[in-house]
Amino acid sequence: MILSDRDIRRALESGRIRIDPMPDLETALGSVSIDFRLGATFMVFEHSRHSFIDPRQPQSIGDAMRTIECTPDEPFMMQPGDFALASTVESLELADDLLGRLEGRSSIARLGITVHSTAAVFEPGWVGTATMELSNLGRMPVALYPGMRICAFSFEEVSSPVSVPYRLKRGNKYAGQVTPRASLLAEENRVLAGRD
Repeated sequence: MILSDRDIRRALESGRIRIDPMPDLETALGSVSIDFRLGATFMVFEHSRHSFIDPRQPQSIGDAMRTIECTPDEPFMMQPGDFALASTVESLELADDLLGRLEGRSSIARLGITVHSTAAVFEPGWVGTATMELSNLGRMPVALYPGMRICAFSFEEVSSPVSVPYRLKRGNKYAGQVTPRASLLAEENRVLAGRD
């Protein structure tokens, strides 16, 4: 069941959903979602310095990315065809019986900007900021400003509280993040290699 605006308010009041800092609900709360804002830290691939990314080599991923910090009035320019990781200003914490679903805002999508490639589900027990996979599908550069409303979260109840919430999962890679984090896929490969 998807939570309505009334249910989102109740979940915020009871602490089943925690958002820090709390958005202005007058502007951020929709009928079935709540808007989150764009943070000031971005990670980009330095494709001119690296010929490829090897997901089995952690240094390949980390070395290929550069972090950019923007001031509140300084835009991050998304060039056509570019890809960047960014995070939300707000940190989200979910109860063990709720999942969050991140979606792009229509007004941003109409500029050609997508905010997630495939990673839209935040499991019950999630805690941390949301890393977004930003892409510019259009033909013109788009200025993205820290603090602008960039995405929306909707929430769904699961059939029962999960037995192992995400924050307690052995090997969870992204719980507690406060800035965008590069892919940690190489860690999965290391664990799998150790089982053979």
